Amino acid sequence: MQLSKEWPFSEAIFDLDNLNRQINALDEELSKQALWDDQDKAQTKLKQRSRLQSEIENWNHKEKDLEEILILGEFVHETDDQKDLEELVERVNSLDQALDRYEIERMLSEENDDSNAIVYINAGAGGTEAQDWAEMLLRMYLRWAERKGFETQVVDILPGEEAGIKNVTFLVKGPHAYGYLKCENGIHRLVRVSPFDANNRRHTSFASFYAYPELADNIDVEIRDEDLKVDTFRSSGPGGQHVNKTESAIRITHIPTGIVVQCQNERSQHKNKAIAMAILRSRIYEIEKKKQEEKMNSLEKEKKDIAWGSQIRSYILHPYKLIKDHRTKTEIHNADSVLDGEIDPFIKAYLLFLTFEQKSDT
Repeated sequence: MQLSKEWPFSEAIFDLDNLNRQINALDEELSKQALWDDQDKAQTKLKQRSRLQSEIENWNHKEKDLEEILILGEFVHETDDQKDLEELVERVNSLDQALDRYEIERMLSEENDDSNAIVYINAGAGGTEAQDWAEMLLRMYLRWAERKGFETQVVDILPGEEAGIKNVTFLVKGPHAYGYLKCENGIHRLVRVSPFDANNRRHTSFASFYAYPELADNIDVEIRDEDLKVDTFRSSGPGGQHVNKTESAIRITHIPTGIVVQCQNERSQHKNKAIAMAILRSRIYEIEKKKQEEKMNSLEKEKKDIAWGSQIRSYILHPYKLIKDHRTKTEIHNADSVLDGEIDPFIKAYLLFLTFEQKSDT
């Protein structure tokens, strides 16, 4: 194994000088007393500076790891010690994974990409099969978030009559959560031998996935009280000790847009309402953003029918195993690992696809 000190990876995907220039510009702004008259704006600048400084420190740590790997590589070359070789391979793989994640995050530079995500999964055509598939998708994304070290919170879930779930709303909190998950927006198709079919026939099921950014507090979205219809109800659940005996669950309908959000995860009605309002703000913001970009009149019109011909990805479990993304043509045969949360190859491929499209347009 040979590692070269001339590996110019920092020049390829990391611009240290540019980051330092941005920090210097922020320092100059932060030194002006007038900025601090607007506390929200000042705090935003401080967060930007902290993020940039963290990025530099993170990269310096990677460069230090590389230097140590090069030293260990020279030592292994001289001694041919098996334990040192195993450590070297482990450290190279660890750095490779860290750089791969960093490369993805460098492509997440659009507005709100660094935000937390609000996610909706809805079962589509296929009845009980689709509801089971929706629950499988929920598990897949929760496992993915766990691997990333993200915090998740299910705020509303509607179980199916026989199995699975009809729909679910959950939050994913962590760096670039929305940037990652926006790449998964669309219809997901499952092909398998049905566990609910006594004749063991092959079934096709559909479920939709849509992520929205959780808005920062300093982003103003006008929501008038008279435009809201607020209902309270008892939280649903499997029964017994899990059923809430008080009407703490909240359902909010935004009359002008028809958007309905609800939260029943918290025991406190006040907390449920706060979460529901945060979700509503994000939904309305996305609609207005789409209008301004003249792409569509509302975000809901973007959604295709949850059925044949509209899927972004197919998960084939019978007669062979293959996960295929129809946008990028990326294929993975290890279906079990994908369903256990290993979806980063699809996310990276889609981000590269978007980057290539943007360059082609210019």
